[in-house]
Amino acid sequence: MSDTTTLTPPIAQTAPASSTAVPYKDIGTHLRQSFRYYGPVLALYGVLKLIGFCVFMYLLDSDGGFRTRNPRFGGGAHAWDVLATWDGWWYQQIAADGYHPALVKIPGATGLITLEGNSAAFFPLYPATMRLVSDATGLGLYGSGMLVSVVASFAAALGIYAVTARFGGRRAGLAAAGLWAVWPGSGTEWSAYSDSLYIALAVWACHAVLTDRWLTAGVLTFTAGLNRPTAVALIAALTVAALQTLHRRRENFAGPWIAIAIAPLGLLGYLLWVGNRMGDLTGYFKLQSGAWAHTFDYGEHTVDVFGSIAVGRFDYLFAYPLEDVIGVAVVLLAALLLPLLIRLRPPAVLVVHTVLTIALVLGSQQIFGNVSRYLLPCFPLFIPLAIKLRTLGLPTLCLLLGIAAVASGSYAGYMLFEVGVP
Repeated sequence: MSDTTTLTPPIAQTAPASSTAVPYKDIGTHLRQSFRYYGPVLALYGVLKLIGFCVFMYLLDSDGGFRTRNPRFGGGAHAWDVLATWDGWWYQQIAADGYHPALVKIPGATGLITLEGNSAAFFPLYPATMRLVSDATGLGLYGSGMLVSVVASFAAALGIYAVTARFGGRRAGLAAAGLWAVWPGSGTEWSAYSDSLYIALAVWACHAVLTDRWLTAGVLTFTAGLNRPTAVALIAALTVAALQTLHRRRENFAGPWIAIAIAPLGLLGYLLWVGNRMGDLTGYFKLQSGAWAHTFDYGEHTVDVFGSIAVGRFDYLFAYPLEDVIGVAVVLLAALLLPLLIRLRPPAVLVVHTVLTIALVLGSQQIFGNVSRYLLPCFPLFIPLAIKLRTLGLPTLCLLLGIAAVASGSYAGYMLFEVGVP
């Protein structure tokens, strides 16, 4: 595929041609071809992430503040222990002890936080995978969680490359994978958080839709629904794309209908299970609101943050000035890239997923600085930027991404974990 391909159908081939069944004697050749094709993507992403990760660890160690903090809230004996604090602590508790869903009121509490935190607020796929890997390898839960996240981050990078390369060529796909490594919020990609696993599933679900593999798309979306509540955006995107396909082809074939049927079952199943265990079908949402003050407020909190920061004030709810300024910059960048993405007229699954994810994030009351992390699933925003970057020579592209990788150790890692609350 040439680097002049545009975002218009028909969708072009992006992987080396191969038969459905590869003879045993040709497996070695097939693997070598795949490595030559995908190796540069994995190498670029891995090097960029390693650069940012090392800078992040250096900044943590130089500051040393983590040594005096609670190991549950950003502390630990070593710099890398910070990567499994906050949400990471909860995931380890689930992996070790399972769930005990409950709505427990804090005696005498009034205001925003009235309920005790409960592990049921965290979806089960990541801790289940963490436990499975730990049992299979003998690694501890921390090591297993990191292994799952790192492997998933490489899978996500390949998926982002594959989606982007279909429209902008290999160079654009390479640039998009590089952007995934240095994007604001990317510090959670290599941590004991569920982000990389969710995004890997979402990317490949979208790719499956683009290639008319509806059963695969449905299964991946179902699985993503067991990982994060924002999978509702992915479910809606798949549904719109499936209905659009059925309307366009004027035929009642089973694939899209099966995908529509199974896609929401993971998300709905977990919410109903939690509600049933709590004795309140809306229990999950009450827990999020009462224990973490996370609610859908139709953007009221986001407007308050923007209005306050615009006049140099930081007196709004959950204010973390440096982290919030980065969050504002990320939202403005997304606002600039979204029209450029739509102008390219990409398939509906990419647009719907991106727009709804942005709407869910900005429409919620939460720690605003975390939007840089919550918007990571909006990988289609990389496409217009990557198409522009493909015009650069490979050395120049690598240099620019390398500089961004060094800086990402601060803005995407240190600011998120140490200055704010991830």
